[in-house]
Amino acid sequence: MRKIRIPRQRVATAWMPAVAALVASLPAAGAGTDGYAIYESRCAACHETAQERMPTRAVLESRTPEEVIRALTTGTMRAQAQGLTPGDIEAVAIFVTLKDLGLGAATPERNTCAKSDFHLATRGPEWNGWGRDLDNSHYQPRPGFTVRDLPRLELAWAYGYRGTRTYGQPTLAGNRLFVTSATGRVYALDPASGCTHWTFDAPVGVRSPVSVAPRPGVGRAAAFFGDEAAQVYALDAGSGELLWKTRLDHHPSARITGAPVVHAGRLYVPVSSFEESVGRSASYACCSFRGSVAVLDALTGHLIWQSHTIEQPPQPYRKNAAGVQLLGPAGGAVWSAPTLDPARGQLYVGTGNSYTDVPADAANAVLALDLMTGARRWVYQALAGDNFLMGCRSPGQGSCPQKIGPDLDFGSSPIRRTLRGGRQIVIAGQKSGDVYGFDPASGALVWRTKVGRGGPAGGIEWGPAADGDNVYVASADATFGMEEGTEGGLTALRLATGERLWHTPAPEARCSWGARNCSAAQSAAVSVMPGVVFSGSIDGHLRAYSTRDGAILWDYDTARRYDTVNGVPATGGSLDGGSAVMADGMLFVNSGYGRFIGQGGNVLLAFRVKRP
Repeated sequence: MRKIRIPRQRVATAWMPAVAALVASLPAAGAGTDGYAIYESRCAACHETAQERMPTRAVLESRTPEEVIRALTTGTMRAQAQGLTPGDIEAVAIFVTLKDLGLGAATPERNTCAKSDFHLATRGPEWNGWGRDLDNSHYQPRPGFTVRDLPRLELAWAYGYRGTRTYGQPTLAGNRLFVTSATGRVYALDPASGCTHWTFDAPVGVRSPVSVAPRPGVGRAAAFFGDEAAQVYALDAGSGELLWKTRLDHHPSARITGAPVVHAGRLYVPVSSFEESVGRSASYACCSFRGSVAVLDALTGHLIWQSHTIEQPPQPYRKNAAGVQLLGPAGGAVWSAPTLDPARGQLYVGTGNSYTDVPADAANAVLALDLMTGARRWVYQALAGDNFLMGCRSPGQGSCPQKIGPDLDFGSSPIRRTLRGGRQIVIAGQKSGDVYGFDPASGALVWRTKVGRGGPAGGIEWGPAADGDNVYVASADATFGMEEGTEGGLTALRLATGERLWHTPAPEARCSWGARNCSAAQSAAVSVMPGVVFSGSIDGHLRAYSTRDGAILWDYDTARRYDTVNGVPATGGSLDGGSAVMADGMLFVNSGYGRFIGQGGNVLLAFRVKRP
């Protein structure tokens, strides 16, 4: 069987002085500070032999200095930057990216739309939020084109983001297309032409998709999203004006990666973290974050309730070799949008791994919570003792757990579906490569089917899609360079029984950027319409598969340069995270995820069927 492997970066350090000399010649604000020395002392140990979800040196070189500065000041790496001056941070950012400051600066978009009112359709072929519906099905019953139109599906326009990575999944609501970005800029575009109605700049990156809903009693609509500092925003969907902002968790590692879900005047928001990326340090009091779901009044942003996935607050449990007090339990992050079940008065979420040795009964689990109170209805824990921190290779080293787990989260949203005959089922996919079917009333396991080998970078990452009969599951089966993995691909299972209907192996990876960071892993979320499943790959290809037999019907390589409607130079790259979305005769997808593996990029692509 063909092997798919994400190569480990083996970077010699002999070239670093030469690079340091090159970067020193740039007219940088941090000139006079030795970025090379800071990188060697603070960063090289992890990034030169990057493991798990640490960006390789090659990935860092693809970013802008502004992106690195944000990571070191307000983002994932701010703990590692403690004690550095602003000049130090600028210097190391310039060194690792080989670029001067100013390339990622926020500037107004050049293709402003003619003024028009925003209209939110109460019924129509939209794609609002993460899964398009409260079930998080990722199913579009009325896309505006059919399987017979695929040969004539062509690029209509491309839009360039500032920066070097793409993040959130597009949202089509009413007569606007809403997208978010790694730089924190949120955009409202015209779906047909790509012109810009408005932009809003959050202070940190925004990974969550936008969800749009009417504002009761106001007569206008709001656009909701969360950022990488665990702040939730409500903007006027027509103008981009800030209506309110609420921070849901003051833990320094808290973030929001999943889309908020709006229902009955309430906003349901998942809270995750990056504490597992900083917790291994011997000087860090690991760990104290607990994942949660928070519910806000959608009109005011006031907190109604917040329910932690791990009910027990962290307590001191041992000291590490440096004498630092460690805490637990911790972890159980909620990475993706909650799935709502109004008829039963409950919601469903999947959770991530534990961070410490203290038992956590709701880590690596699927939970049902009461919609009104947040009280736990049921929990199914698939793997106990999965205690994982990035970079921990020796148990107990630094602040690492004594027993290190395999990092097999439920990172994607559960899917709720009604079967023929009226019975319902909740589907969840795990990074282990397992798909589960649950009874929504009791949480009892109905079936379990393995579709891939799984692993920290493999298995089921961002989630399946389901129509009325089947669930379509993409699997990555890749590693972060630690070991070889078997191929992934796309698998169709029967919703009622978990029976495998077909499996299409991942095509051999052929990346337009070359062999480095090239993989055929399919970790992006899947979307489905009548007759067609869309699945993106780390190799940059978006493919359309037949729902009947898994045959590949259409293949588009997104990893190339584009002329953009807003004049920003843009290049496609890997497809990961969000899915392609379809509505009103068009298909939209972001290209250039490139956070840890694969190839970065900065383009939003819009496709439509070519007229005869």
